[in-house]
Amino acid sequence: MEIQVVQGDITTIQTEALCLGIFRGVRAPGGAAGAVDRALGGALSALLQEGDFEGEKGETLVLRTDQKMPAKRVLLIGLGEREKFSLEGVREASATAAHAASRFRELTTIVHGAGIGSLPTDAAAQAVVEGTLLGSYRFRKYRQGDEDSKALERLQIVESDREKLSAIKAGAERGQLIGESVCLARDLANEPGASLPPRELAERAGMLARESKLECRVLTEEELAAEGMSGILGVARGSEEPPCLIVLEHLPQKKTQAPIVLIGKGVTFDSGGISIKPREGMEAMKYDMAGAAAVLGTMRAAAALGLPLHVIGLVPAVENLPSGRALKPGDILRYANGKTVEVTNTDAEGRLILADALIYAQHFHPRAVIDLATLTGACMVALGKEAAGLFGNNRDLLEKLKEAAQMTGERVWELPLYEEYKKLIQSEVADIGNSVLAKGSTPQAGAAAGAIFLQEFVSYPWAHLDIAGTAQNVDTRAYCPAKGATGYGVRLLTQLLLHDARQELASKS
Repeated sequence: MEIQVVQGDITTIQTEALCLGIFRGVRAPGGAAGAVDRALGGALSALLQEGDFEGEKGETLVLRTDQKMPAKRVLLIGLGEREKFSLEGVREASATAAHAASRFRELTTIVHGAGIGSLPTDAAAQAVVEGTLLGSYRFRKYRQGDEDSKALERLQIVESDREKLSAIKAGAERGQLIGESVCLARDLANEPGASLPPRELAERAGMLARESKLECRVLTEEELAAEGMSGILGVARGSEEPPCLIVLEHLPQKKTQAPIVLIGKGVTFDSGGISIKPREGMEAMKYDMAGAAAVLGTMRAAAALGLPLHVIGLVPAVENLPSGRALKPGDILRYANGKTVEVTNTDAEGRLILADALIYAQHFHPRAVIDLATLTGACMVALGKEAAGLFGNNRDLLEKLKEAAQMTGERVWELPLYEEYKKLIQSEVADIGNSVLAKGSTPQAGAAAGAIFLQEFVSYPWAHLDIAGTAQNVDTRAYCPAKGATGYGVRLLTQLLLHDARQELASKS
């Protein structure tokens, strides 16, 4: 999408549709809306006073200007209560506008919230662009004829105050780079399993590296064996597709601190293996690499933003399928750190491959490691689709993620790692088991059991995000597709990296 920031009078802009936000209860519009109202001879005031538009969150109304203005139409978007309006409200309003303007090629808007909403100008401009891009997103690759359908191609942001232009342009550019990175993650996660096996995911990572000037290395099956990555190799045994470990690296020219390592679960299709899943809903198991997609998207954003940070992305990529060679319940894996794991459930495969990546991350002497995984259905039972489960061993890192969540609207909810949870993954024949089912009882604290398993392979500041609920089919956010991948995690992690980058620059000034 082409995005342009211009200075001028909104009533003189020629466009297919002009978007204005209205707070709930407003009867006499002010600011840009007031200027448009005067140009239209009080048409907006009449609508508001007669109750034809209430300004409720998500409410829309299209009004033709009848050539009283160069703009053909005015698109009103309800912003809800002014007291509750936030950057998340800007994203929601902008995505709602993108939906309503989907039949147009062009949309012109103001920066919602930067005036009477009292939001920071650059952050509000970023949210406008993010919301528009994410609200416009459609995965059309496999729909016949959709390539010719109308779609929003151009967003124009208008500001009358010349002094605000630089902040708006900076925020809009940042929003575009981050929004496009989220769309990349959505594209990857939406691909069918047959179209994106581990080798193809590695190819896509290589293409991304070349385009974004990232370093890329892919560890082959033989190299995985040399590294002792028994989890990745074990899970992959049931598939004819060879596994790999994708390593992406963003290394700024100037010397920086120890790296931040991001790890994304890359099960490109998960049948459950021998512990096979029910047929209902199994088609959604193409989303089991949403963590990997988020890491690739975040690496793209880090490079595009030119962050002065050393960032490494690790993606263990496998298929989990049943066959005569597949990993069996009762098998025991020995990891590179010497720890043995009894596999009591082959459908708890994500933690098996993440353990290898967590051990491998030690090679980089990281200052922090964050992993993302569609790890447990139990986390979705606990938190639904409104938040990712957050676990970790470092208070500073956990608080940074919570702050990033507040800024981005990609919610997290901290869950405990009680010492007592280790009893849930006890094994009589190995150091630990990979599933609560090892106890032979009704599963309990499933999300915590997955996290406590991962902690066994950690020796650095670490956080784990269980994104099982947030990764796909979220219908409570206007900027998320009700069907399909959300790209959850890209904006959250990028915001955390931006915060660290600002601290890094401040320490050097």
